[in-house]
This record gives sequence, C-alpha cells and structure tokens, in this order.
Amino acid sequence: MLEKLFKLSENKTNVRTELVAGLTTFLTMAYIIFVNPSILAEAKMPFGAVFAATCVAAAIGCFLMAFLANYPIALAPGMGLNAYFAFGVVGGMGLSWQVALGCVFISGVLFLVISVTPIREWIVNAIPRSLKMAIAAGIGLFLALIALKNAGIVVGNPATLVAHGKMTSWPVMMAVLGFAIIVGLEYRRIMGGVILGILVVTVISILAGHQKFAGILDVPPSIAPVFLQMDLAGALQVGLVTVVFAFLFVDLFDNTGTLIALAHRGGFMRPDGTVPRLRGALISDSAAAMIGAAVGTSTTTSYIESASGINAGGRTGLTAAAVGVLFLLALFLAPLAGSIPAYATAPALLYVACLMARSLTEIEWNDLTEAAPAVITAISMPFTFSIADGIAFGFISYAGIKIAAGRYRDVHPAVGILAVLFVIKYVVIG
Repeated sequence: MLEKLFKLSENKTNVRTELVAGLTTFLTMAYIIFVNPSILAEAKMPFGAVFAATCVAAAIGCFLMAFLANYPIALAPGMGLNAYFAFGVVGGMGLSWQVALGCVFISGVLFLVISVTPIREWIVNAIPRSLKMAIAAGIGLFLALIALKNAGIVVGNPATLVAHGKMTSWPVMMAVLGFAIIVGLEYRRIMGGVILGILVVTVISILAGHQKFAGILDVPPSIAPVFLQMDLAGALQVGLVTVVFAFLFVDLFDNTGTLIALAHRGGFMRPDGTVPRLRGALISDSAAAMIGAAVGTSTTTSYIESASGINAGGRTGLTAAAVGVLFLLALFLAPLAGSIPAYATAPALLYVACLMARSLTEIEWNDLTEAAPAVITAISMPFTFSIADGIAFGFISYAGIKIAAGRYRDVHPAVGILAVLFVIKYVVIG
C-alpha cells in the first residue's frame, strides 16, 4: 500500500528511511508546539486550545502535502505570521482574534485561487528579488524584537522608545543561556537543537523554583474554544484588505521560496529549474492555511526545517505523513507545553530570526535603487511592529525611487498598481 501511495522504489527509498527522516524533521520543528501557543496567547487566545489547534493543523498540513504532492515537506503554523497575528493584527490594530482568524482563512482562499491559475507565477515574477529578500529579513528582525522583548532584554522607555532591561534578572540570564545552547547544538548539527534548548531552560527554571511544573503527559485539551471561531464578516471589512494581503503575500513567497529551496536540496528540481508537482504542493499549503484557520491557529505553511529530513534520506510524502502522525501524538504533551515560560521560547524566536536575516546578503547592495527600498522594507517591520506596513512601505518606496531615478521601466505593472493602492490606503484609511 505504501509503495503504491508514495512510489518508494521509484524514488529510491524505503519505509525505514522515510520514517527516520520523518522523525528527524519533527524533532527540528517540534518547537512550534510550544512557541505557537505562547505567541497566540498574547492575542488572548486560550493556551490549551491553541496548543491542540497547532498540533492538529500541523498534522493536517503534513497529510495534505503527503497525499496531494508526495513531497517530504512538513507544515505547521508559520513563524513570523503568528507574531504578526498576535502583535500586529490583534495587539496593534485592536482587532479580535476571531477577526484575525477570518483574515487568515480568506488569505488561504485567495492563495488557493491563485495556486490553480497562472496568477501565482505572474505575481511571483513581478516582485523584484530585492524586495522578496528584504521581506524575509524584515520578518526576521520583527521576530528578533519580539524575542528580546519576551526575554526582558529590551523594554520600553519613554525617552528613547526602547532600552535594555535588567540584565541580571532570571528571564534574561535564562534566555541568553538558551540561545547559546541552541546555536551551539545547531552548529554541531545535533538533531533537535532548538527544542533541547527550550527544554533545558525550562528544567533549570523548574528546579530553581522560578517556574511551576504541570506535568508531561495528559489527555489532550479541548480544541472547542477556538474551533470554527473565525469571524469572516469582520474580516471582510474594507480596512482589513491590507491585513489579508499581508498574510497572503508572506505565505505566497515564503512557501514558494521554501518549496524551491527544498526541491533543490532534495534533487527534485528538473534541469530547466521547474519543480514537478508544484501545483499540488501549493494547493496543499493553501488548503492547510484555510483548515488551520478553521481549526483555530494562524497561517499554516511549509517549513524549511524539512531539509533535515531530506538530508536524512526522505524523498516521498511518507516522510511528511510520519511527521503528521508525530504531531498528533504530541497532543498528549499539553502539560509540558504549559510548563514552558516565555523566556524559554524567546531564544528559539531569536534563532529563527538569525536564519531569516541571512536574506540581507542576497540584496543588490551595489544598486542603490534596489538596496534603499530593501532597507526601508526590512527596518520598517520591527520599527512599526507590523509586517503589513513593512511590505507597504517597501512597494511605495521601490516604485517612487525607481521613478525618481528615471528607471521607471524597472517597475513591473503589478508593483506599480500595488504601490498606488497602498498610498490610497494610507491617505483614505490612515
């Protein structure tokens, strides 16, 4: 049955290799079952229900990728998008988490529509590479600021906006230790380095009496408080078009970039650079985003950590299916998730931020008309505490700078149209 479903022989693999690859991928991305509920709790979402939704949404996303695209790529609620959901949309704009879930669902519907039409390719090709790289780096900087805030390293200051916190406090010291552990383990290529760093800090804090231990295993918490709670009517308000676009835009490019990178890493890419079964993979991702919102979590997307499983020999959807099963088993770890303090997950956020910031090296620094809009895009996200505003500022500045430099032909019609729409949005709505 497995041979028929996943074409194991054709892909020169076997069941044992695929299952080991699935375990490897799961251990490298399992931190999300602890980090995602912690972040969405800032949006006043119930921690236990979000924990359950995270596991269920991740499992469904993995199964979709396994059976629709037959790729060893795992999915789960995406980092960056969950932070934008909690701190930008709910915290910054004052919207309810139900409306935010509605925005995620609508963005998933739009993603599905453009995934089955030529629109996706048109959009992807229209956006200049410098802006794509800047958006990825900007999200990383956004995550870094949240991580430093959660650790107590960066605090608010009325005179200077921000300042450093008490550097000898327990949260700060533990966050620094956790970050050092994660980076050290990842550098040594030790499997599960991120989750090990989180757990070490948690155990130390429990033993030192700074954190209450709630246990390890128990019956999964109810998903009912967040299941099908999305407010679609509220999400369809005209003023939320930017929010929906931000979710869609980031998911589109993050997912496309991840798929291409993993296809290259796994040797799936054709000689002409195209990716086989790409439509199935994109449909899996967009459907996962919709289902994830219905289940009760932020945007579900493909994870670059799947590269660890590919390196371990994963070549088919059986790897992704194995990850999905492990996420379902993780439902019984709710007490452990509730025992992990925010300063223990902060190092994981900062580590992911470091990885995303590498995109800055891909910007054309020798061309100021490319570099300047990229810098504006990247720094606007943390400074405005909004991924959507960073994207908007990037499009506006790119079109404006190119026109001012007399290089208006560099501005793709799609970029120009979006830039104008963003300007209108700020003039009319604010």
